[in-house]
Amino acid sequence: MRNPYDVLGVAKGASEADIKKAYRKLAKAYHPDTNKNDAKAKDRFSEANSAYEILGDAGKRAQFDRGEIDADGKPRAPSGFDGFGGFGGGPGGARSAGFDFEGAARNRAGGGGIGEDIFSHLFGDTFRGGAGAGAGPGARGPMKGEDLAAELSVTLEQVASEEKLRISLGSRDVDVVIPKGVVDGQTIRLRGLGNPGGPRSSPGDALLTIRILPHPRFTLDGADLRTPVDLPLEDAILGGPIRVPTLTGPVEMRVPAMTSSGRTFRLKGKGLPKKDGTRGDLFATTAISLPASEDEALLAYANGRRAARAASGQA
Repeated sequence: MRNPYDVLGVAKGASEADIKKAYRKLAKAYHPDTNKNDAKAKDRFSEANSAYEILGDAGKRAQFDRGEIDADGKPRAPSGFDGFGGFGGGPGGARSAGFDFEGAARNRAGGGGIGEDIFSHLFGDTFRGGAGAGAGPGARGPMKGEDLAAELSVTLEQVASEEKLRISLGSRDVDVVIPKGVVDGQTIRLRGLGNPGGPRSSPGDALLTIRILPHPRFTLDGADLRTPVDLPLEDAILGGPIRVPTLTGPVEMRVPAMTSSGRTFRLKGKGLPKKDGTRGDLFATTAISLPASEDEALLAYANGRRAARAASGQA
């Protein structure tokens, strides 16, 4: 695969937010559901997803930047590796030396890189990487099975609890753990769970697009959540503890005296899991709630306040 920074069109020093934004833009433009008859779009979608698997993960991104893994997330060959060692040497040429054309095309020895385009130029499309690698006349390797696209709709509660979900992929059921830091529309690659290929070939991958369902109370903001919270009038005036709903059950939050509607409080760590193992926050915005029935004492107080304001000449 190409350099993941080039695939997503971002600079090496790009922020996590810029990387996520670039990935989502490409995933939306090239998603198989909206490009059913465009094979190139499918390749671009798969390439963008693979790039985000590297750059969207802080650990893998650091390994890639240090040269420890290649653009496919595989460990780089030792510095003394000769990418063309055994090419054509002895009977049977590259095959007799156990040469893996697709693997060599992905190798980035010394940080340079022997890309797919070079092999494609030398040998034609036969050795171009991807689901169809090895297909065509004279292909040395077996054909890989096609990728399988599927969607998984999840609730915010399921994302928050990181629970294991069972889904059907073709004729089989598999258990999937929602990854930390997942965003709506992100596609997860499940290697080897796609359609089977020909004889002696490896199966394709399953491309699982995550759809986070809307929630009746919480609004999603990255890994943070936002929610309105009712604030009884007496608590708004006097202050005190109130109950705030979270994805894992209600918690107690103390508000100061004379708290107005629209004031926002942060509950640290009550959001969704992040890739680094921490969690986002919950932002609760107050909305003062009046008594459901008429309150004589409250009416008397309000009338007194209105009369005092009129007497002082205030509007």
